[in-house]
Amino acid sequence: VQLQASGGGLVQAGGSLRLSCAASGRINGMGWFRQAPGKEREFVAAIGRSGSRYYADSVKGRFTISRDNPKNTVYLQMDSLKPEDTAVYYCAKDRPFSQWYPEKDTSYEYWGQGTQVTVSS
Repeated sequence: VQLQASGGGLVQAGGSLRLSCAASGRINGMGWFRQAPGKEREFVAAIGRSGSRYYADSVKGRFTISRDNPKNTVYLQMDSLKPEDTAVYYCAKDRPFSQWYPEKDTSYEYWGQGTQVTVSS
């Protein structure tokens, strides 16, 4: 399985970006994580195949995760962006035949290459 993330860029605070993650095969549990310089990777959002959604407290009400199963694609709509959202964003696909814990990076086996999001103040 290969994951291709896209949609990052430079935006002013308060602006919006939409990230996409296209997978080469069927997707089940999918997540978005991010890593800022000098910080550990952190959970952002996740979505199950049936559409159940999970969000980090820091992005609730601002970010929306969605999916298009026929296209094997997951999206992350990011609104009201803040400078602290600046990071490299990674999409990830769950580990097959394992219990899926959406917020744990160990629940994911496949990772995209990352896309840079920079929010200027």
